[in-house]
Amino acid sequence: MPDLKLTQIWIYPIKSLSGISLSTAKVMEKGLQYDRRWMLVDQDGKFMTQRIYPTMALFKLTIDKTQITVHHKEHALTLSLNYTISPNPLYVQIWHDFVSGFEVSSSHSAWFSERLGIKCKLIFFPEENARPVDPAYKVNDEQVSLADAYPFLIIGQSSLDDLNSRLSQPLSINRFRPNLVFTGGEPYDEDTWRNFTVGSTRFVGVKPCSRCVLTTVNQETAEMGVEPLRTLSTYRKRDNKIYFGQNLVALDPITQVNVGDIITLKNP
Repeated sequence: MPDLKLTQIWIYPIKSLSGISLSTAKVMEKGLQYDRRWMLVDQDGKFMTQRIYPTMALFKLTIDKTQITVHHKEHALTLSLNYTISPNPLYVQIWHDFVSGFEVSSSHSAWFSERLGIKCKLIFFPEENARPVDPAYKVNDEQVSLADAYPFLIIGQSSLDDLNSRLSQPLSINRFRPNLVFTGGEPYDEDTWRNFTVGSTRFVGVKPCSRCVLTTVNQETAEMGVEPLRTLSTYRKRDNKIYFGQNLVALDPITQVNVGDIITLKNP
């Protein structure tokens, strides 16, 4: 069997906006460095995603050593990676969690509000602020960023290839927002992974990832359709949920993963 090899690394600095492809990334407890450390919240302090606001897909992000740049049509906004903690925290909601963060600036919030057509705020979630993973799936009291529930998500290229073989129009991996993509192995092998390493970093598979309507949003046009959920529901549905990908926690923060790293499965 060919080696299992890490072939793509993705971060999504602002929750539910576009991803950034990297060749190397630092592994933090809450997730890859800069992954989902920012998010947009509405006037009630509730998190915003493409599930309700599909045009969020049209914001494209790039990153360099000092800043993230958010591109929207002919406009651009920069976001410093060297953040300053505000003395006035905001308590905001993400699913059933309430977390403490702070507004990046009123001008950043106004920029997004204007382009989305809804009053919103851009919130930053510092590394030291608490948000525990679901205790039913923790290994060592792990924390998570502003991702839906877990710090990392891995998907096999074979799994995407198998899905695309069933679709009339193949889809990109960006529909599924993974952090790690690998080649080698059979479709959906990652479903059963528990203990494994990527390079020298140890990960634990804790829970298959259940999928929602966000996967039906075309990431280039922001149009919503019926795929891939319609097809996935025919063979990847159980307990009334549709699964694709595996959620992970890391046992070795702070380390690094690199495109080309070999993945080694360990005993349970």
